[in-house]
Amino acid sequence: MNKLYIGNVSEEASAEDLETIFEQWKIPHSGPFLVKTGYAFVDCPDEKVAMKAIDILSGETKKSVRARSCKLQIRNIPPHMQWEVLDGLLAQYGTVEICEQVNTDTDTAVVNVRYAAKDQARQAMEKLNGFLMENFALKVSYIPDETVTTDAPPLGGGRRGFAPRGPPRSGSPGLGARPKLQSDVPLRILVPTQFVGAIIGKEGATIRNITKQTHSKIDIHRKENAGAAEKPITVHSTPEGCSSACRTIMEIMQKEALDTKFTEEIPLKILAHNNFVGRLIGKEGRNLKKIEVDTETKITISPLQDLTLYNPERTITVKGSIEACSRAEEEVMKKIRESYENDVAAMNLQSNLIPGLNLNALGLFPGGAPGMGPSMANAPPPGAQAGYSSFGSSLFGGEGPIWASVLSASSQPLSGQPESETVHLFIPALAVGAIIGKQGQHIKQLSRFAGASIKIAPPDSIDTKQRMVIIAGPPEAQFKAQGRIFGKLKEENFFGPKEEVKLEAHIKVPSFAAGRVIGKGGKTVNELQNLTSAEVVVPRDQTPDENDQVIVKITGHFYASQLAQRKIQEILSQVRRQQQSKPSPRGEGPPHGDRPPLARPSRK
Repeated sequence: MNKLYIGNVSEEASAEDLETIFEQWKIPHSGPFLVKTGYAFVDCPDEKVAMKAIDILSGETKKSVRARSCKLQIRNIPPHMQWEVLDGLLAQYGTVEICEQVNTDTDTAVVNVRYAAKDQARQAMEKLNGFLMENFALKVSYIPDETVTTDAPPLGGGRRGFAPRGPPRSGSPGLGARPKLQSDVPLRILVPTQFVGAIIGKEGATIRNITKQTHSKIDIHRKENAGAAEKPITVHSTPEGCSSACRTIMEIMQKEALDTKFTEEIPLKILAHNNFVGRLIGKEGRNLKKIEVDTETKITISPLQDLTLYNPERTITVKGSIEACSRAEEEVMKKIRESYENDVAAMNLQSNLIPGLNLNALGLFPGGAPGMGPSMANAPPPGAQAGYSSFGSSLFGGEGPIWASVLSASSQPLSGQPESETVHLFIPALAVGAIIGKQGQHIKQLSRFAGASIKIAPPDSIDTKQRMVIIAGPPEAQFKAQGRIFGKLKEENFFGPKEEVKLEAHIKVPSFAAGRVIGKGGKTVNELQNLTSAEVVVPRDQTPDENDQVIVKITGHFYASQLAQRKIQEILSQVRRQQQSKPSPRGEGPPHGDRPPLARPSRK
């Protein structure tokens, strides 16, 4: 038998009414309908019949509800699910105004949710219906606006409706006291392949037990990197939950080693994003040394040379007793999480500086719930970076925060699609081979990853010290491509370990718009330089090219260059809009006599 939950039931509906609907659609069922206020249950002969009923009844409901409802009911939530995890999951799709639990007779939890907008509710419906959480498939249905009131009393008496969120909730939708917030950064570890079976256990019993005891979600990436000696495991939970799961896994491996007479030492191997490793190590290695001394462990970190375009993780190997390794894991992950939080804080502070900076749109940062990495078209295979798919590949080889740029509405053309831009980026001539890669593989991968056309122009002369990389694509593609080029130069040691990668980029602007970039008396370009920390120059005495364009030179580190490029593009967008709103009789730009003079601005 399969028990079927029926939502969106009118308060006046009776068992006889439901019987009539099932007969009309020829849906077999066994036993009577159990009708509650707003929902009902009935037994179906098998899963196939139950799924047929869901398809038919959901389809009928969606036709009348989808166009006007901001409200959803989410069922089959794991009973021990933390509120913070659920809140983070729901927030992925928009602003949640109300989320309250519904009392039911089922073992799993049910909540009613209201989003701020209908399209947010629609997106949540599409993404969450069937979404798997700890082996529970969520079931989502719309709630018609007219059947749910916002002034309903708090749930608990069995009445359907929403109550104001009010004071912080305690516990989970199913049980217990409210636990601490889940960490946005999962714990990633490598384990020897021969121990994976023991960690999973017979029919998955062991891993389910670990998951339940530590209130965590654990992904074992068995099918990736076939034949590899080690497999990655990703643990999503609170910091305490991650550490508890890690310790249990180490104990299982040690027991399995004794049972199988495996004599080699089994170190703890933690995977960490390269962007955080520098801060973990600390100046002159002080942070790492302190962790070693405090925890009585030996810690080593894999070299930069092991990084690849799609795998920005470093391996942190910890040797010592299980107790010592557990303490070291806590301290290492504490540093990693602090670095991540600092990066997010830095992004929040500076997000308004780059027009259209939108991390959520790119999905490069996690949303706080397990297993919810975004669907990135160019995302790497899960094995290489499964735990970090939430915030994407490292786009550059520094220790600064992870940045992302999306075209802002202000810089989009009337069609709504981002325009392609062309940027000429100048790199050391000796670095051309590293950018191209063996048989052109690296530049091809980079082009696919960024979604941009990337070409290297022929040298101007035999002894030229710089080569021009021509990058064509929309702003997001420019960001990815340029970021990876900056990172590659750092990884390949074309710049010193303490030296910042600074490159020169050229963008072309219409000659009649150059004055807008410079501003009166150089005011605009000076403000631009102060804001971005990049050097921005419109060279004197330029002769416009055949397209009546001149060059703007931008020199600086990656963030500075990106910020300057976006600001200049924003100025050009404003100029284009003004040109479109005031077309000249012949559809041409301003006459040459009206152009402001090209001048090199004074530097402060």
